[in-house]
Amino acid sequence: MNSNWFKLLMKSMKIKFGKSLLLKGIPVIFSRSGANIIIGDNVTIKSSFISNLVGLYQRTIIVARTSEAKIHIGNNVGISGATIYSRKSITIGDNTLIGGNVKILDNDFHPIEIEARNADIKEKIRAKPIIIGENCFIGCNSIILKGTVLGDGCVVGAGAVVSGKFEENCIIIGNPARVIKKI
Repeated sequence: MNSNWFKLLMKSMKIKFGKSLLLKGIPVIFSRSGANIIIGDNVTIKSSFISNLVGLYQRTIIVARTSEAKIHIGNNVGISGATIYSRKSITIGDNTLIGGNVKILDNDFHPIEIEARNADIKEKIRAKPIIIGENCFIGCNSIILKGTVLGDGCVVGAGAVVSGKFEENCIIIGNPARVIKKI
């Protein structure tokens, strides 16, 4: 499928992307005015059901929801049917692979406090930056929550729910996620 028309649309939305961006299927990419999405060189974004046989539930979704939001995806990154949704900042390092149906969310989506949630007060939504290092692998159906920092070379097991700071070269599994081994 020729994705050149979608790349033109991305340029019109002021989404920056590097050389050799490969789109398999059409992702959903949204950037609020003033937000910043940068996609590096040689990035592959899979968004069609047959593009990853792990079984994608959706197209890849990349959203910079507020005017302050930043998403920076490094070089040689692979993404399959993931959601990357930022109200503050998400950084994904070079050579990182993001498995099928992963969610990377730097915010709570809704206020935690009942009154603020019922009144839908967006300013009360908590958000903290996420940093995913270089050469990481995020297994399918994992969830990376706000404030998470993964050091270079981390491996996140399938279905893990990850929150917190992790040193480089850790294998992280479970809900809540914990380190089971250093590589």
